[in-house]
Amino acid sequence: MTPIPFKGILFDLDGTLVDNMMVHHRAWQRKLGELGLDYSLDRVKAEIHGVNLEILERLFGDKFTPEERVRIAGEKEAAYREIFAPELAANTVGGALEFIKAAFAEDVPMAIGTAGPEENAFFVIDGLGIRKMMGHVVHSGMVTNGKPHPEVFRRAAEGIGVPLEECLIFEDSVTGARAANNAGCPVVVLTTTHTREEFEGIDVAAFREDFRGLIVERHTDGGFLLAQ
Repeated sequence: MTPIPFKGILFDLDGTLVDNMMVHHRAWQRKLGELGLDYSLDRVKAEIHGVNLEILERLFGDKFTPEERVRIAGEKEAAYREIFAPELAANTVGGALEFIKAAFAEDVPMAIGTAGPEENAFFVIDGLGIRKMMGHVVHSGMVTNGKPHPEVFRRAAEGIGVPLEECLIFEDSVTGARAANNAGCPVVVLTTTHTREEFEGIDVAAFREDFRGLIVERHTDGGFLLAQ
């Protein structure tokens, strides 16, 4: 892997730091079934991405009121947390905690930019014990536009005081990688959720199975290098 220069790191959460996307897919499949849509897991995986309220509006139009969409989204996320709570520690992406701790020790500014709601974000962040290491957390309740729009990453970069284009982004999803491209940032893709082939046409700095072997080195310009 060619070393990647950066001055701050922005992490996606689901599928990037924890391998939990299939839990989300199963929760969505169950909730959509309750709402009358019979989606296979493969179809959920391919089509159901982004902010929950946007997903419901896209799938159902004006069938539900805004208040009903909020309730439905909350029910889906509560089910996800219940399912995933006993599995979180065992499904942390390999080397993620070690990498974050090493970057924190080098004073790397770091933030989370997730499409998930606040409750889910801190459920995972606190479960991993990394809240104090993150300079900022941006969740779906803080943005107007979901990925692939780069708003979530722009707000995350602003929160740690690093110009967006000088941030390195870790992602797992196709829409997240597109958001990184739209933000003008190098993106490292964790292949926990999608295959490399699914990222055709997207500029990806590196593909990784996990974080093991990655190191942060100080650069002479005052920034950092991601190396292995």
